[in-house]
Parts: sequence; C-alpha cells; structure tokens
Amino acid sequence: MSTIFSKILSGEIPSDTVYEDEQCIAFRDINPVAPTHVLVIPRKEIPRLDQMKIEDEALVGHLMRVATLVAKQEGLEDFRLLVNNGAGAGQTVFHLHLHVIGGRPVAWPPG
Repeated sequence: MSTIFSKILSGEIPSDTVYEDEQCIAFRDINPVAPTHVLVIPRKEIPRLDQMKIEDEALVGHLMRVATLVAKQEGLEDFRLLVNNGAGAGQTVFHLHLHVIGGRPVAWPPG
C-alpha cells in the first residue's frame, strides 16, 4: 500500500513533525480546519479503523495516548479527537489516522 502517509513515514515527503516514537508519528495537517490540527498515524499500515486486528488493540490505544500528549504539548485543554472510517465518513487517506483538533470552539454535531 502506498499513500501520502507511507511517503511521510519513509521520509520521501517532509512533514512538520511534532511527535514521534517507534510506533507512531504526529505531524501538522497541511489543510488545517482549526488553529491546531495534528494527525497521529501508526507506523504500521492499517487502512481503516474497522480493519484493525486484535493484535492492533495496544497500538490503537497508544495512538489515543499520544493524541492526548500532543494536545497537551500544543497547549490544548479542550480538543476534539476524530477518526474517519471510510470514504462516506470523510476518510481521504486510507492509512488509519487520528485528527487532534483544537484552538477554537468546535460545533456539535460535526459534519
């Protein structure tokens, strides 16, 4: 599978990285919807949340933890954490990713 995220992970495409470890990387979205919009992606390629395997549970939990660390690092007390699953839900890159969105009030319901 080759996506823009796999190219970011390989270093082929640069990113504004704000966090990385052996399991994931977090970087600023190039089309932010809020003052803070960071994507957290696993190094393992999982196309969609509903395609994760039982052995990916710890990894997905780690992504959630990293999202909260990134939010704190970015000075966000309040933030939205979003995962799109499939094109009909707005997923445009088929590599699991979490959106950390904040820095302004966000409306409910989304979309």
